[in-house]
Amino acid sequence: MTTNQTNSDVTSKFANVIEGGTELRLHYNVAGDGAQVVVMLHGSGPGASGWANFNANVQAFVDAGYRVILPDFPGWGQSDTVVCTGSRSDLNARVLKSLLDQLDVQSADLIGNSMGGHSAVAFTLAYPERVGKLVLMGGGTGGPSQFVPMPTEGIKLLQGLYREPTLDNLKKMLNVFVYDAGSMTEELMQTRLANIVARQDHLESFVKSSAANPKQFPDYGHRLHEIKSAALIIWGRDDRFVPLDVGLRLAAGLPNADMHIFGRCGHWAQWEHAEKFNRMVLEFFAR
Repeated sequence: MTTNQTNSDVTSKFANVIEGGTELRLHYNVAGDGAQVVVMLHGSGPGASGWANFNANVQAFVDAGYRVILPDFPGWGQSDTVVCTGSRSDLNARVLKSLLDQLDVQSADLIGNSMGGHSAVAFTLAYPERVGKLVLMGGGTGGPSQFVPMPTEGIKLLQGLYREPTLDNLKKMLNVFVYDAGSMTEELMQTRLANIVARQDHLESFVKSSAANPKQFPDYGHRLHEIKSAALIIWGRDDRFVPLDVGLRLAAGLPNADMHIFGRCGHWAQWEHAEKFNRMVLEFFAR
């Protein structure tokens, strides 16, 4: 359970970063004061943020002695918005480096979900000396599934929600986002919708970015062999956003990777199986 010391308001902070010659205000949460740092990188869904994606995980890592950093990438959460005409993965990697430089973090373990997985791989390729271990869920290569038509069912619904942010479209997306849609309460959906419509600028910049460059997350499959960090690939067997075979490609391409597949799990393993996820990742980091 989240304590008063690790709730979103108490841990909320801002930093200024320069991207493409423009100063951006970047929001992040930081909890715990351990010597070892873990950075949790969120996905690209409308209304996503570091805290929204990982609030079921923060306390377990703080209790284990970690300092936990949760950035909101530009265009999400409370961070400034940006139109990305190139690689979103690399933009996020540059922004993350700037933040870690300001926080005097020389090395960190990275946990990346979906877009966060792509960003973690891009960061590791660009700054390998800054990365300890990697945990990737639902993203990482940017490569297509070999068995499921692209874009997938889930990605189509996500794009539709960005263009028409209604409760009905949100429910349609969440219905395939997790394995058990019954776990998504009406309160959770209303809160998520409020977060979405509160930042119309984020919605507009995502649509403009996709129009300028439909391939926001380039395929780094051919470079995975360069990553020497130990990696743990965690995937939902029933992921309808990024199919399981994409995770298998990651596991095959990364030289030092293990993989765990959750049954009865969609695109949000860290939330759908939070207790086991936390235990598994903490054990992996402790090796």
